[in-house]
Amino acid sequence: MEIPDILKKRYDWIKQHTASDEAPGIVYELIAEDRIGLIADITALFSRFNTNILYFQSWETHDDHTHILIQSQDPPEEGEALLKALQNISSVNRVALRPPASRTFGKRIIVIGGGAQVAQVASGAISEADRHNIRGETISVDTIAIIGETEIAAAVRAVGRLHRAGLLVLAGALMGGEITKAVTELREEYGIPVISLNMAGSVPEAADLVVTDPIQAGVMAVMLISHIGKFDLYNAQGKGY
Repeated sequence: MEIPDILKKRYDWIKQHTASDEAPGIVYELIAEDRIGLIADITALFSRFNTNILYFQSWETHDDHTHILIQSQDPPEEGEALLKALQNISSVNRVALRPPASRTFGKRIIVIGGGAQVAQVASGAISEADRHNIRGETISVDTIAIIGETEIAAAVRAVGRLHRAGLLVLAGALMGGEITKAVTELREEYGIPVISLNMAGSVPEAADLVVTDPIQAGVMAVMLISHIGKFDLYNAQGKGY
């Protein structure tokens, strides 16, 4: 199967990249009372400080406040002045400095599908990630057990919007139709490789790698994105295991 250019570029970066190779960075964590113009005021402040934003996330908390995470390229020793300025923005209640998420949760493997198969894939991935993380990686495993063609297809498409997502494993007995379309979009639009269990339906034909044993699928998912492991997508792509 042909590998899209965007997938090649993204996969090569993920495969070679490790959190320890990152330039010093910093995350600003803000808790604020929500209001119109809050994010505009915050981003304008970063611009005035000539600070590049690498990642921005905000969500509503249980008490109707806004929780904001902003990662910049600044090393920690240069963050104090901006920290004080952020604290002076109207409606901001608290600001703290945090390490980048990549240094704790790192590259993410996402597992989607039926509960029993998801559990087995996760077991293999977690066991293998433990070996790699002891040796300096930061690989995390996220799972969701879900049924229904529409629901699974929506979950697959959402993987492209997840921060630090490195690879998707689809675990089930039958997947096709809209799910296959979603797999194709994920590979061609976001560059995220997909492992499929050897199942009925058309999804295995659209995946980069087909693996019969769910535990082995989890193990291989970690090996595929680990910068330590020699195993890579190009010497395994398209083969059944």
